Amino acid sequence: MFTGIVEELGEVTGVEQLPNAARVRVRGPRVTEDAAHGDSIAVNGVCLTVVEVAGGEFSVDVVHETLQRSSMAKLQAGERVNLERATAVGERLGGHIMQGHVDGTGVFLSRDPQGLATFAMPPALSRYLVQKGSVAVDGVSLTVAATSDEEFQVALIPTTLELTTLGRREPGDLVNLEVDVLAKYVEKLASAHLSGQAEEHHGGTEDGHE
Repeated sequence: MFTGIVEELGEVTGVEQLPNAARVRVRGPRVTEDAAHGDSIAVNGVCLTVVEVAGGEFSVDVVHETLQRSSMAKLQAGERVNLERATAVGERLGGHIMQGHVDGTGVFLSRDPQGLATFAMPPALSRYLVQKGSVAVDGVSLTVAATSDEEFQVALIPTTLELTTLGRREPGDLVNLEVDVLAKYVEKLASAHLSGQAEEHHGGTEDGHE
């Protein structure tokens, strides 16, 4: 699990194409301080498993599904990425609960002088975003300022612009999106409840006619 509080801006130092996957090497002295084979590190919001650690760098294998679902397929050597280690039990929850499972990609559209940033998103994700709710953009926990069927806005403070990739985004750049998992659980539970009510109502109507 992650909280969306970026620990370090890392740098991609190599990308190797593998059959139906890619091996990505990232420089991140802070997140590799206690990293070992098998640990989880979020790279731009994507939970990945460390396969090698050496000299302040770590390597991860990115499978085909992740490449298809996220912006990881477009990573190149020299690119900066947001890094966060998995949250340890007992630590402060500074952002919101995140799994590192990207729901889709959005597009950075614009940012005004006050830091209000606008992103395009897949319409299928819009139902999970609410004003003042949480969303993760490239692994950064953010509060939704406004939302519509195809766009949403978040306010980016100077610290976020300085210490994450969001301050370097240009219009048209892809970003990874993860909606609040609690919203998805609520949707499923509510759907099951409403479905059960409909079945009970239908059965009751039939009993009444017998």
